[in-house]
Amino acid sequence: MSNEPRPLADWVKRGYQILSVEIADASGEGLPCDRAREELLAHGKFLDEPSDTEYAVDHLLNSRWLYEADGSLRITDPELERNELSRETI
Repeated sequence: MSNEPRPLADWVKRGYQILSVEIADASGEGLPCDRAREELLAHGKFLDEPSDTEYAVDHLLNSRWLYEADGSLRITDPELERNELSRETI
């Protein structure tokens, strides 16, 4: 059994891409968790079920692509994630 984390599903990565732009626009303050879910629901290129947004955010947190501080989501390691996404086509 490998200790390597399983890769994220393409649609979860798409959610990360959407949220990372929103988080970057928040000027270092992070993105409130409720607003993050609203942004995913409102985005035309993401699934439109609330349960999907919940799953995506939870999975990104559990996979450590995002972390939560003071009720806001932040990018764990922007450079690492950018490199990972650039190697894969979504």
